[in-house]
Amino acid sequence: MQRDEQRDYEWVYRTGFTSVARTVFLIVNDRAVAEEITQDAFLKLLQKWSVVSDYERPEAWTRKVAVRMAVRYVGRERSRPQRERRAQPLLADPPLPDPDVARAVATLAPMQRAAVALYYWEDRPVLEIARILQVSESTVKQHLHRARARLAETLDEEVSGDVR
Repeated sequence: MQRDEQRDYEWVYRTGFTSVARTVFLIVNDRAVAEEITQDAFLKLLQKWSVVSDYERPEAWTRKVAVRMAVRYVGRERSRPQRERRAQPLLADPPLPDPDVARAVATLAPMQRAAVALYYWEDRPVLEIARILQVSESTVKQHLHRARARLAETLDEEVSGDVR
């Protein structure tokens, strides 16, 4: 950028920044965001200065850019709670097992714990558990069988039913 071009850009910046920022503030209702958007618009002006400097009113081009950026910002902010809600799991806090059951499960071997959690709490089929744990289906069934026997012993209950 040549010295004359730089001087012209600085003049447009100094004379237009406050007015553009005020307009953006009225759209976004946040002074810091308004200043940031206005700065971004003037940065775009600087990047396009070789073309926009020939316009009759370069500050009008900047205002148009800033207003469009502000409107997009408000739209994003308005839809943010909805997007954040969709991004959250449906159950913020999954129901926890009975404390006695949780303590009993904690005594199991790690693979048995994983199989029990996936089968009984996440209600996943044996085939999917086998894929997750990277073992065969029969190994998953074996882990579940042994885990049920151990849990029944620990919790003083009877073992019933087989894994399907």
